[in-house]
Amino acid sequence: MVTTNPSTLSPHYYRDNFLRLCDTVEAQYADMLTAAEQHVLQLFRGMEFKAQCLYVRMISRAGPWFRESKLAYTELGAVPPLVDHLLAHGMACQAEALSVEELGQLFTLGELQQIFPALAKPRTVGKAALLSALEQQPLSDVQARQAITCVDPGRIIAPGSTELTALLQLLFFGNRYQGLTDFVLQDLGVTRYYPYTLNREHRLFSCRDAVTEYAACAQAGDERYLLIESGELQALGALATDVASMDIRFESSHKSWYRLCNNLARDMERLGEHELALALYSRSQRHPARERRCRILEREGDWAGAIALCNEIRADAWCEAEHEAAQRILPRVQRKLDGTRIPRQRDTFAQTTLELQPEAAPVEQLVARSLEAQWQSVHYVENKLLTALFGLAFWEQIFAPVPGVFHNPYQSAPGDMYDATFRSTRSDAITARMAQLRATDLTAELVDAYHQYCDYQCRWVDWRRIDASLVERSTRIIPATHLLAIWERILFDPRENRRGFPDLIALGTKEGDYQLIEVKGPGDTLQDNQKRWLRFFQAHDIPAQVAWVNWRDD
Repeated sequence: MVTTNPSTLSPHYYRDNFLRLCDTVEAQYADMLTAAEQHVLQLFRGMEFKAQCLYVRMISRAGPWFRESKLAYTELGAVPPLVDHLLAHGMACQAEALSVEELGQLFTLGELQQIFPALAKPRTVGKAALLSALEQQPLSDVQARQAITCVDPGRIIAPGSTELTALLQLLFFGNRYQGLTDFVLQDLGVTRYYPYTLNREHRLFSCRDAVTEYAACAQAGDERYLLIESGELQALGALATDVASMDIRFESSHKSWYRLCNNLARDMERLGEHELALALYSRSQRHPARERRCRILEREGDWAGAIALCNEIRADAWCEAEHEAAQRILPRVQRKLDGTRIPRQRDTFAQTTLELQPEAAPVEQLVARSLEAQWQSVHYVENKLLTALFGLAFWEQIFAPVPGVFHNPYQSAPGDMYDATFRSTRSDAITARMAQLRATDLTAELVDAYHQYCDYQCRWVDWRRIDASLVERSTRIIPATHLLAIWERILFDPRENRRGFPDLIALGTKEGDYQLIEVKGPGDTLQDNQKRWLRFFQAHDIPAQVAWVNWRDD
C-alpha cells in the first residue's frame, strides 16, 4: 500500500467516505435495514452533491444543532441553498425552540449578553450564572427567537436521521468507538490496515434482533455511567436488577454484556448488595467474575461455597490472574473452615539496588543510563518489544481468515484476539507455526516480517517503539528457546499476558547475554501481572531482575 499525501485528498473526501460506509453496510447487512432506513439512504443518494457534503459535515461534528451562519466550508460555497435542499428532502430540521443548555452550546457569553441584556447585569456575570438566570426567567419560544435574531438572523438546523448514521457505523465497525475519523486516518496514511479477508457469511450480527440486543447492552452501560456520575445510587440498584434479568441470546452481545455485568456487580458490592452482586457475577463468563464471587462468599462466611468455587477455578481457569487469585483465597477459607493451614509460597526474585540522583526524567530512563556502561546497549521497551516480536512471529495467524472475527477493513486485531478461544480456533495453524519457528532462523524470519508488515496497524506492534535494528539485535541475543516459551505463555492468555513485561532490556554481545529489568522507584511495588512474568522467567531460566531505586540526597 502507498502512503497517501494529505495534499492529494479529495476536498470532498468525507462525503466519499460516508458513501463507502453506506455501500459496505448495504452489501453486508441490506437484509437487516428497514424500509424506512433504506428510504433515507435513497434520499441521501438522490440529493445534490454539495448538499450531501454539508449533511456529512454536520453528522461528523458534535451537535445536534448548528447555526447556519457558522457552517462555512470553502469547498461548498454558499450554505443557505444547501440548507434549503436538506430541509426540502427531510434530511434536516429547523429549530422551533431551544433549551437553555442548547443556547449555551450554540452561543458565546458575549452573544448571550446581547441576546438577553436584562439578565446580563452586572456585565461581569459569567456564562453559567447567565444561563442559570435564564432558567429562572424563561422566555416564550417566540420571544427567544426574536431575541436571538438580533445577534444571528440565520436558521438553526440539525441533520436528520442521525440514528441511522449511528446504526451504519455500528454495523460497519462492529463497535461504538470507531467512526468516520478512521477513514480519514487511513486516507491520510496515518494508519494502514492489513488486507485481511471479509466475508458476508460470517458477519458479526446475525440478524436485526442481535443488533437491538447489542444496543440494549450499550444503552444500559451508558445509563450506568450517568447514574454513577449523578450519584443516583438507588436508581443504579434498579438498573442492576433489570440487567440481571436480561435474556442475552446472541454471541455478538457477549463481550459488552459480560463487561456490563461485572461493572454493575462491582457497584453492588460497594453498596453492600451482595446477593445482587452474586447474581450478576453468575451471569458473566469474563474475569474477574468468579474471583469476585469467591471473595463475596468468603466475606459472607460461606467457606464451603468459596472452597468449591476456588477448586472449580483451579481445575479450569479462565486466565492466570484468576488461577492465582484462587490460589491466594483457598488457604484462607480452608483454614477458616477446618483449621487446615496451607503454607504460602513466598516470591524471591533476583534484584539489585541502585542509588541515583533524581532528575527530570522517567526513573526507567535514569536506570537505563546508569547501566549502559555494563552492557552494549540498554533499551527502555516496557511492554513494546516482546509483544512486538510476538506480533511479527504470528502475524499471519493473528490475521487469519477465521469466520466472524473481522467485521470491517479497519481492525488492528481480530475480534477474538483476547478471548479464550483465540488459540483453540487456530490450533492447527498455531501448532504448525510453532514448529516452523523452532526450525528456522528467528532473526531472519522476524526481520523479514518487520519489513513485510511495517506500518500496518496491529495491536501487538507499536512501530514507534521498535525498528528493524532492535528486532535484529534482540533476536540474535535472546535465545530462541526463551522467545518460544514467552510466546507460548502469551498464547495461553493474550489478554492478561500482553502486559507486565519488565521495563528494560539490556543486551550484550553474544547469545544469552541479556537481562530483563523491572524498574521500581521509591515507594513502588510489583504488580500481580509483573510477578507472574517474573515467576515464569525464573521457571524457564530467563535472566530477569528487579532494580529497586533509591534517591541520593546530595
